[in-house]
Parts: sequence; C-alpha cells; structure tokens
Amino acid sequence: MTKQGDTPRIRYDEGCLAAHALNVIGDRWALLVARELLFAPKRFQAIRAGLPGITAGVLTQRLAQLTEAGVVTHDPALGIYGLTPSGQALHPVLIALCHWGSQHDGHDPRRFISPTALMISMTAKIDHAAARGTGLTAAFDMGREGFVMRIAQDGSALVAPSQQPEGDFLLRGTGNNLAVAVYGPVPIARLAQGEAVALAGDAGAAQRFIDLFSLRNDI
Repeated sequence: MTKQGDTPRIRYDEGCLAAHALNVIGDRWALLVARELLFAPKRFQAIRAGLPGITAGVLTQRLAQLTEAGVVTHDPALGIYGLTPSGQALHPVLIALCHWGSQHDGHDPRRFISPTALMISMTAKIDHAAARGTGLTAAFDMGREGFVMRIAQDGSALVAPSQQPEGDFLLRGTGNNLAVAVYGPVPIARLAQGEAVALAGDAGAAQRFIDLFSLRNDI
C-alpha cells in the first residue's frame, strides 16, 4: 500500500482497483518475493534461495519497490526484510491463487517448490471439514527452513516458522519431496523407507494428517 500522497509506479493507467493493486504488486517476481516473507523475516540470500530463478539485481529492485510501496520492511542494520501488515494481507491472495492455479492444466510439481510455497499451498488445500477436531500438529524440517503446522478447531492450518520444529511427527525433506509426500498417493510410511523423505514420530498421525490435503480440494 502506498502512503497517502505518494504516487506508485504506473504499469496500468486505469482507475480499476485491480489495476491499482497490480501497479503495486504486479511486477514479475514481486508477489513471489512477498510469498517468501510471509511466515518469517529473512535476509537477502535466504529470500533468493526460495526464488532460484531470480537474479540478485532483480531481487534488489523488487525489494526496493515493495519497501517503497509499504509492502516490505527493511532493517538495514540487521540486513533483514519482512512484511508490513499490508504485505501480510497478501496471504489470502496467495491462497486464492493456489486454488485458481490448481484448476488449470499445466502445473508441473517437478519444478522447484520452496519450503514457504509448500506451506502456503497446504493452508489453501486442506479439507477444513475433515480437519476439524483432529488437533494434529505436524513438524517440517526442510534444511534451511523449518515449520510447525497446527490444525485449528475450525479445520484451518496455522503455520509458524521454527528452527527446531516439533509435533506429533516430523517430516524431513526438500519442498519438492515433501510435496510428493503430502499430495501424492503413496502412503507416508512407504515413502519414508526411501531416501527422499524421512519420518520421525507417530506414523499413523502423519498419515491422518496427510490425508487432509488434496490438490483437487477447493473448499
């Protein structure tokens, strides 16, 4: 969101509110930069690790634009970027895009999936009705990033970053390998017998948890 009196960089010369939003967040990579900061502030290189296709120069430009627009915060002393309340308000936008994207052919899950991207997709693709009352807590260790996902009473998935994630069970692997575990048809106990995914803790709870998610779910 721009401050009152400021003029955003104009990409679309229209009075449409959607066009105005795109003037703020519509540059290539901009929304995905915000995505990577959704759950925790990060340093420049940590943001870039979640966006392997972006160059350092473009990331620098996008962070500067988003900071000027009031979407991103920057602490120069610590070298850390985070989201303002306006940036945090993009979470439902990202959830809506996950639902919209899952309805269109051409999605290739073999392409890079960042840990944060997986967590966002799971908050979108959970079956709320089936999740209500389960009270499950899942831990994810994806190398540089760890998360705890707790199922709330209303069946929503609440995500928090954690350097030492703990829960009813812990899944360890890359974003892509854990996406296969969450959305694929193979039981988690069988997947854990291989090298791509590791499982610690209650295997039954892990399977009940994974069964709550489906790419076809648009609840």
